[in-house]
Parts: sequence; structure tokens; C-alpha cells
Amino acid sequence: MRVPYSVLLLLAPSSAAWAETAALPDTGSSILQMLFGLGLVLAMLFGTLWLLKRLSLPRGPGSGLMRVVSGISVGPRERVVLLEVGSSWLVLGVAQGQVSTLAEVPRQELPPGGAEAARDFAGWLKQMTERRRGPKA
Repeated sequence: MRVPYSVLLLLAPSSAAWAETAALPDTGSSILQMLFGLGLVLAMLFGTLWLLKRLSLPRGPGSGLMRVVSGISVGPRERVVLLEVGSSWLVLGVAQGQVSTLAEVPRQELPPGGAEAARDFAGWLKQMTERRRGPKA
């Protein structure tokens, strides 16, 4: 008795299915490869950001002309900033899309205790405006 060729194909395991079972990747190695690739991309991202930060720093004689001495938030989007320009300090009001000069005072030495003195910026500002306008009667 002769068996038709189509029946033999149905009964015998196909070579394509056999190859698929043998070619399935190991799950552990694929996860390890994915994590390694993710780590490499993140390292490149942080390296690029660090390099951009280093390259964007001001250099040369113009780098020290202005610096922010202190600042305090007075609202959700408003700040009062003390900016040193040359031999004077500018008290600036900074709001969304707007910067205005509130006062200009001669440069002074900061009181000792830097960070603690910066927290008392509001008291210092009140004292400086009273000194400029004169005490209230």
C-alpha cells in the first residue's frame, strides 16, 4: 500500500517547526542584553549632559562680571534676586516674562554665616530699603 505524500507531510515533524524550537532565545540572556543596552544608553545620556554643562560654563575675563548673590521666592512665579554687577548690587524683581530693578545699592561684604545669612534675605532687604528711604516716623 502506498501512502500519499500529503499524509507523510502531516505525520512527520516539519523542519520549520523543528528549527523554531531550537532557535528560541534564552529569556535570561535576552533580559541581561536589554539591561546592558539600557545602561549603555543612560551612561551616554549622562555623559553628554555633563559635557554640555562643562562646555557652557562662562570662561575668560567676562565670566566674573555678574553673579547672583542671593534670591528669595515671594510668590509662585515671582522672585526677588540680589545680583552683583561690578561694584554694585542690583535688587531685581523677577516675574514670568519680566525683570524689573527694585533698588541699586553699593557692594557690601556678606555677613559671616553665608547660608544662614542668605535665609534672612527678607530682613536684609527691609533693612536696606529703610536705610535708603530713611526710618519711618
